[in-house]
Amino acid sequence: MNRFKKFMINGLLITVVSLLIRTVSVSFNVYISNRIGAVAMGLFTLISTVYGFAITVATSGIGLATTKMVAEAMGKESSSSTQASPTSTVRCIIRKCVLYALCFSVASAVVLFFFAPMIGERLLLDTRTVMPLRVLAFTLPPIALSSVLSGYFIAIRRVYKNAIVQILGQAAKIYGCVALLAFFGANDTESACMAIVVGGALAEFLSFLLQYFLYVLEKSEKNAKNNKKITACEGKQIERTLLHIALPVAFSAYVRSGLVTIEHMLIPWGLERSGSSRDLSLAAYGIVHSMVFPLVLFPSAISGSFASLLVPEIAESQAANDTPRINRIIGKVFSTVLIFAIGTAGILMCFSFELADTVYPNSHAGRYILMIAPLVPVMYLDTSVDSLLKGMGEQFYCMVVNIVDALLSVILVWVLLPRMGIVGYIVTVYFTETVNATLSITRLLLISKIKPRLVAWVVKPLFCIILSTSAVRLILTHWIGEIQSITSLCVQIALTVLIYGTLLIIFRERNQKAEKSKDNS
Repeated sequence: MNRFKKFMINGLLITVVSLLIRTVSVSFNVYISNRIGAVAMGLFTLISTVYGFAITVATSGIGLATTKMVAEAMGKESSSSTQASPTSTVRCIIRKCVLYALCFSVASAVVLFFFAPMIGERLLLDTRTVMPLRVLAFTLPPIALSSVLSGYFIAIRRVYKNAIVQILGQAAKIYGCVALLAFFGANDTESACMAIVVGGALAEFLSFLLQYFLYVLEKSEKNAKNNKKITACEGKQIERTLLHIALPVAFSAYVRSGLVTIEHMLIPWGLERSGSSRDLSLAAYGIVHSMVFPLVLFPSAISGSFASLLVPEIAESQAANDTPRINRIIGKVFSTVLIFAIGTAGILMCFSFELADTVYPNSHAGRYILMIAPLVPVMYLDTSVDSLLKGMGEQFYCMVVNIVDALLSVILVWVLLPRMGIVGYIVTVYFTETVNATLSITRLLLISKIKPRLVAWVVKPLFCIILSTSAVRLILTHWIGEIQSITSLCVQIALTVLIYGTLLIIFRERNQKAEKSKDNS
């Protein structure tokens, strides 16, 4: 099997799992938002911002460190009888990583638990967040340990085990939240948030237990005959390597996650300063972050799955000094991602209100989908470009750009939201995403020296999607447009995709004929 086939098979596997999880997640968000309302969703999203930073501290780069160290250990063969076997080395690495994860996660949990009243009252400005934060503190150690085991499974090419844990964990979370919502009720905002938080916490514990069980099975399968002990010197070397890999990743993650947390704390504050009440501010915040963005970013599961596989492809080609192949990959990524993203943006814009009424009825999310949809090509392409840059060894540059992005977001939210309300936040997203993508794309084009093909990459897909959506709206509306149903919406979107794909094929064939005629002349 050649590299392209392996790439496609792995990409399709990741895509299927990612689409399944995202579909379930979005459907669950729809159920939750309809069950508890936009205000409770806004409060839960506010809690999640602090929780996200706590998870960043709890994990502190341990997932990447585990993957890298285990992969390197498995790739080395014993060169002498005095050297420890690869299996014993891996076990020592896992022990060190588990100890590292426990140190950071327990510290993070203690801080979150005891400082929850101060965080809720002084930073989030809402006492209803205190108890949920304290409950979530107990989930940090199992999450950090799961990160270690997940990194191990990635290193030994057992990614399907992570997929099993993710799917079953998502199922447990949904079952737990639905059951607890039925028990606690959803009339009170704090009780509704507590039901979701407790359900998610139980799912995290179950996910860790399942992942540990799979690790024990894997460990027994790989039980080596030669189990030499790791010397103290080798153990110290493993510790130094672990800290060398994990701490820089952790520091950059702290900065970015901290800035993002501050930004999200400022959003309700800024909306209140613009004249909205606390509940209206939380409702607007909940609609944009918990409803609109998951829907807009849902199709990125396809492009994002393949983007995650670009790092080893580019790294391997760069190590072999295969510049032509790198340039071919970059050109193909730009062309494919922009065709997909521009088509997605056109469909989201054309059917924004129908999608909102179908997925989130009575939420007024349609206008926000319409406002954010034009940014889809920028966001989708930026994800793929980051993967290309990391494959070319530009991780530090990506880190700096992401920190600049987060810092600009904090400044603009502070300045614009009190004056412009939720529109100021949309402007902030547009500006920061555009700056981030521009810096990343410019860097990639400079180091690769590839020439952009704006007509083929942007103009033609844009023309095709405009023509496709217009055709469906103008020609077919009188057939199925009167029926306000999910079936009608799906048929119209499917027809749009069909026409869009047909037009792209026609343009490609014409280009090929034009190129052949030039070559013959």
